[in-house]
Amino acid sequence: MKFKHLSLIFAFIFTSVSLVQAQDKEVLFTIDKAPVYASEFIRVYNKNLDLVKDESQKDIDGYLKLFINYKLKLQEAKRLELDKKPSYLREFESYKNQLAKNYLTDNKVTDALVEEAHNRLKTEVNASHVLVRIDENASPKDTLAAYNEIVKLRERVINEDYKVVQKDVHNGKTIFAEDLGYFSAFKMVYPFENAAFNTNVGEVSQPFRTRFGYHVVIVFNKREARGEVSVAHIMIKTEKENDTESETKINEIYKRIQQGEAFDALAKQLSEDKSTSSKGGLLKPFSSGEISAQEFEDVAFNLKNIDDVSKPFKTQFGWHIVKLKAKKGIQPLAEMKPQLESKIKRDSRSKVINDSRIKVLKAKYTVTESATDLSYFKEILNKDYFNNRWSLPSSFDAEKTFIKIEDKTLSYNDFGQFLIKNQKSYSNRTSAISVIVDKIYETFLENELQKYQEDNLITENSDYAQIVGEYRDGLLLFDLMETEIWNVAKNDSVALEKYYNSHKSSYFFSERVDVVVASSAKKSIIKKIAKLMKKGADIEAIKNLINTKDQVNVSFSSGEMDGKHQALPEQFSFKKGVSKVYKHNDGYIVANVKSVLSKTPKTFKEAKGRVTSDYQSFKEENWLKELAFKYTIKVNQDVLSTIKQTLKK
Repeated sequence: MKFKHLSLIFAFIFTSVSLVQAQDKEVLFTIDKAPVYASEFIRVYNKNLDLVKDESQKDIDGYLKLFINYKLKLQEAKRLELDKKPSYLREFESYKNQLAKNYLTDNKVTDALVEEAHNRLKTEVNASHVLVRIDENASPKDTLAAYNEIVKLRERVINEDYKVVQKDVHNGKTIFAEDLGYFSAFKMVYPFENAAFNTNVGEVSQPFRTRFGYHVVIVFNKREARGEVSVAHIMIKTEKENDTESETKINEIYKRIQQGEAFDALAKQLSEDKSTSSKGGLLKPFSSGEISAQEFEDVAFNLKNIDDVSKPFKTQFGWHIVKLKAKKGIQPLAEMKPQLESKIKRDSRSKVINDSRIKVLKAKYTVTESATDLSYFKEILNKDYFNNRWSLPSSFDAEKTFIKIEDKTLSYNDFGQFLIKNQKSYSNRTSAISVIVDKIYETFLENELQKYQEDNLITENSDYAQIVGEYRDGLLLFDLMETEIWNVAKNDSVALEKYYNSHKSSYFFSERVDVVVASSAKKSIIKKIAKLMKKGADIEAIKNLINTKDQVNVSFSSGEMDGKHQALPEQFSFKKGVSKVYKHNDGYIVANVKSVLSKTPKTFKEAKGRVTSDYQSFKEENWLKELAFKYTIKVNQDVLSTIKQTLKK
């Protein structure tokens, strides 16, 4: 019986494979005889299936209509020759180069660096260092002198104590002896980080080199990293430097929290961080260095216990009160991997990945080079190079072959121009010319190897070719829509106003109230305030009666509010005068409605943004009808039926 079922499964697999292979060449539809293949439709449909929220678009016939419209737009874009515009070509090339980076890296090396970085993020190192500054392109003689100097300083640190050496040698110019405090992965250049993490506590590292010169690192302590923290906050914005009103308001809120009122309820009622107030002030979890306000980060991490609340404190954004919700250590590798990969690509670790890639390319492609050619360039380079005034000699043979990468020939002029282009980076007169030429040649060869791979990537990697095609079409459609719909809709004020006049009933201001809202945790307090409001007492008079020096019982919000405003309950009645008492966000409110602003039509100027958007949709719908009439579309119903059978399986 098992063999029978296996035979059926294999039959199904082979049938499916045969169908897919057949669909590679089967034409689903044509637009003016230009074929669109079934395989492309199936690939795009399957790729976008999980992204589509509208169930109607998951229907194959419905999706086919969308796909035909997409192809119609592309056909029109090519007819208008938008694919030949210089701006389009520049942007496409930029996208293509950016995309290629994902296919031009050594994944094994990247994965190893990600794992290493993740392990290091679990630890913070407290260290100092001694640095002997030296230019990256220093002569061998100067390089050796700097190395010998750092060796001597290392011996002094070991024998005399770091602080003694620091006081004696630090000049801030050629020699640096600096305290670095605690740091973790990604805070220092990679060679420095390696030395710090690979040196034991209480020891001095061996000399090592970075782009700044030769260092030794003195490691004083290592501790477990702070990990990740989750907090909620209440924020009151500061409009000016000495904003006493905002400080008074945050202190009032703090007293209410101390009196036992719910933090999240006060955040919903009073926090001016609109992105978090509706969630009780809850922020996304963050780690060290992820918050742009250091004061906020320090306060959050210094809270010890869950539900601890900070005192009010100020950042550049305003006044805050923070409540600790959760703490956890470094996230698992699987969760952090995308974030770490992104950091590594921007970090000095990227050189390790690049070096690995170059090694692979040198083995993959045949490079024909000559040492004598490089000697020639060392002879013609002179001191003018350091002044950015060097040029190629008059006898220079520009067309002579310099090196070859596979079938690509690079001339003397290619390398000569590369030398000229890079001379701005070499202004240090102590640098050795032979060292500079060797270094620039190595960079030139790496660039050309990478460029050769990039130029041939579209034929070497089918996935890359497919995505490049999608980028190309996407950019083309953007240009087309901008040209034919968006810009026209924005700039045709007569058509916009005409559209507005025929759809006026769609554009209006909702009903609003000009209101003062009092909120408190105690119903008895709100009842008392309601009586005071009815007697005509203003906000300050009520505050003076209800709040004391040591106890804040009420907070106020005022201004024009609609039914969705956070200070008003959903069932709030829009009537002039003092409202009834409402239970709202775990507290109570009463409102004094000064006036009710009824639903009113928006003028064309007030509604222009929405009108423009609606008119664009209207114009696009009619434009697509014109395109469908302009081009001849023929759908192969037999192929469509086969596709439906394949996709349903």
